[in-house]
Amino acid sequence: MLTTRYVDGAPIWIDLGTPDLDGAVEFYTGLFGWEYVAGGPETGGYGMFTLNGRTAGGAMTVTEEQAQPSWSVYFRSSDADATVRAVEQAGGTVPFAPMDVRDFGRMAGFRDRAGAFFGIWQPGENPGLGAVGVPGSLCWAELYTPDVPAAAAFYDAVLGWETVRAPFPGGGGSYTVIRTGGGGEEAGFGGLVPLNAVPTRAVAGSHWLPYFEVVDCDEAVADVERLGGRPTLEPVEMEGVGKFAHVADPDGAEFALIKSAPSPQS
Repeated sequence: MLTTRYVDGAPIWIDLGTPDLDGAVEFYTGLFGWEYVAGGPETGGYGMFTLNGRTAGGAMTVTEEQAQPSWSVYFRSSDADATVRAVEQAGGTVPFAPMDVRDFGRMAGFRDRAGAFFGIWQPGENPGLGAVGVPGSLCWAELYTPDVPAAAAFYDAVLGWETVRAPFPGGGGSYTVIRTGGGGEEAGFGGLVPLNAVPTRAVAGSHWLPYFEVVDCDEAVADVERLGGRPTLEPVEMEGVGKFAHVADPDGAEFALIKSAPSPQS
């Protein structure tokens, strides 16, 4: 499960690249109840979404010539330069070399062997997301990839992850859970999914998809549509998991919504 007690390899940050920052602010504040704190010239216009005063993610203007509208997931690294070397040795690429973000921390961006973009954040004054696992915040991350074993090997080499196959409740296959190295079952934070398992995901090619916790999945999907977005996978209920859906914002950035099932201990 995601917590703010970040260790190397854990999701630590997310941000949105969008061609219409004002429109995105209107959409996401309406959907999640976020507030937006605009960035000044010293941050290149990079701003922050907050949830009840805690940071829920970042946002910046990205033109359509630069990149497609999307959410990016970043993982904690205590040594950005060492992570670059690990990515290159494992067969990935480095489109964004490590850079210092004032005193906030150090970041870099990569593509894995199948082309999925991900980033790393080496914390400085900014320790990472302040809100995770509660309604309106990041709670899970999935990688859609053409070769699950190859992806598992790549991220193990780069970020020290462990993977475990978990059977679906009631049978009918299994799911590859990702967890930080040495953390045990409680360290699970996401999954690896075959790219062809969900036709609407396969269209996008290999990519990361962040999940946001919501109070009610159906109501959240209705809010997405009311605010100008659209569902790309209608709500699905799965025993022991919860009810989830995939959606896109008005500019096409995709993400997922989930009302998680109660934990067995609750």
